[in-house]
Amino acid sequence: MNIEQKNDILSKAKTFFKDMIVTSHIKNTKKLTTLKEFNINPFLLDYLANYLTGNNNPESLAKALIYPRVLSTSITTTFGTQLQYFCSSVLSGFASTTSGIDIEFIDQIDGRKKYCQIKAGPNTINKDDVATIIGHFRGIKDLARTNRLDVRFDDLIVGVFYGTPAQLSMHYRNIAKEHTVLVGEEFWHHLTGDTSFYNDLISAVGEVAIEEDGREVLNETIEALAEDIRKNGI
Repeated sequence: MNIEQKNDILSKAKTFFKDMIVTSHIKNTKKLTTLKEFNINPFLLDYLANYLTGNNNPESLAKALIYPRVLSTSITTTFGTQLQYFCSSVLSGFASTTSGIDIEFIDQIDGRKKYCQIKAGPNTINKDDVATIIGHFRGIKDLARTNRLDVRFDDLIVGVFYGTPAQLSMHYRNIAKEHTVLVGEEFWHHLTGDTSFYNDLISAVGEVAIEEDGREVLNETIEALAEDIRKNGI
């Protein structure tokens, strides 16, 4: 892969993050103005508000509800649900027409063609996903055998966008008993041939993040939710 192709991925990743992740994050934040948007644990809410701010007034209660949602659950879910769009837009040059496969690429380390399922992070699959992934790979292997294609088990891989091998869940480790799982820096190295590409990608997305300041939207949402708490209670 040449420098122009690498820069194209970085540029598209920045556009993807701004247009899909940031826009969706702001939209989801603005929804959180009423209590009906939350599943509240009444045994913990006062404690969390006090733990966070030292009191349990409506603003503190609102913060205790909103912060976990917008700083963790919401954005993580958005990233996961937009993964297929990332593959079709940012990694469009590697698009696969094979059922059950997200991208196909020539491994820049061993020179072999890889058939890859893309996953978001080291803890983003469950037990049922393991059987589904291995089933897809088995089907491809059977088809390759029928068509006399040279497809080996280590050509059918799972690529995990971020994380480290040590962080991989047991579900990924079960897949790795049969097929290669490449995670984070290692995955991007095999895809691009550049050992620093993973960090370059993080930096590129970080440039977009620096441009975004969500304090106004966040404060307005907290104020609106606090007002709903005053009117209706918890």
